[in-house]
Amino acid sequence: MTLASVFPHPIIQGPTAGGFNTPAQVAAVSNAGALGCLACSLLSPDVIREQTSQIRALTDKPFCLNFFVQDTPKPSAAEVEQAKEWLKPVWSSLGWTELPTPAKWCEDFSAQFETLIELRPAVASFTFGILSVEQIRRLHEAGIFVIGTITHADEALAWESRGADAVIASGTESGGHRGTFIGAQEDAKLTTFELLPAVVAAVNIPVIAAGGIMDGADIKRALNGGAQAVQMGTAFLVTDESSINAPYKQRLLTAGNHPTRLTRTFSGRYARGLENRFMQEMSSKEPQLPLYPVQNSLTSSIRAEAIKRGETELMSLWCGTGVARARPMAAAKLVETLLAEISAA
Repeated sequence: MTLASVFPHPIIQGPTAGGFNTPAQVAAVSNAGALGCLACSLLSPDVIREQTSQIRALTDKPFCLNFFVQDTPKPSAAEVEQAKEWLKPVWSSLGWTELPTPAKWCEDFSAQFETLIELRPAVASFTFGILSVEQIRRLHEAGIFVIGTITHADEALAWESRGADAVIASGTESGGHRGTFIGAQEDAKLTTFELLPAVVAAVNIPVIAAGGIMDGADIKRALNGGAQAVQMGTAFLVTDESSINAPYKQRLLTAGNHPTRLTRTFSGRYARGLENRFMQEMSSKEPQLPLYPVQNSLTSSIRAEAIKRGETELMSLWCGTGVARARPMAAAKLVETLLAEISAA
């Protein structure tokens, strides 16, 4: 199966976890001939079923469900208390006397995986880890095209050896979380157009380029470099159907030269977003913070309160390095615009 046989236009709308994708957005992108993608990593099986049903009510075209491959952690009480203490400068600034302990650290990936098999979307993509040969076999038996996210060629070879149908080569310009699963996250430093040729040369399966791709000229460059498609997260984050809160969207649309950087202060895993006070205040503790998803879960109440107050300095403002070129419009209109720009390029 080729990418073109699944979706005609070489554009994937990047999944943006945290509820920022909506069924309306995913369906609009797929109806426009690209591939809409729903971020399922933070969703329970019941919510995944509900949102997939909503997508199917809006489109009969292929779409993708995206997941984090992860185990549920079991941190000690002492580790949790220490992490809360490190976060005290931030949560105490909200007027709180303590930071609540989350009810759970993450969704159960094994339960999400069984729900994915049950729902049988055309495509599923994965990041943070790698599936087993058996898991990929089960997805193929369910008729699902399997895509793994990688940040260097060894990871691409690993996905190919286990039977994946394609890989997303995610350059360091990408917004949100890094998909590194072999070696240290901080060592995965290749830009999109450094990573792309290395991965294309290494594997025989389709390669999808991601990171800093914002317009049709960028897409054309990636296709000329051997990519069979691109994945664009930041570009779709500001579309009309995205559900990011208004202050966050305004920060993205007025980003200008404001720096983005990789940080693990919010989640315990390196992710790129607009630099703000939260990152700055926590930077000295960054190497010590607990791994994802523990830190992510501990900061979730802070980020939720920041959204309530419209306080962008305490939100995780995930976006890629190309954010200054993001254009607000309907998702289908963005696909149409990108296709016209590809032709013009």
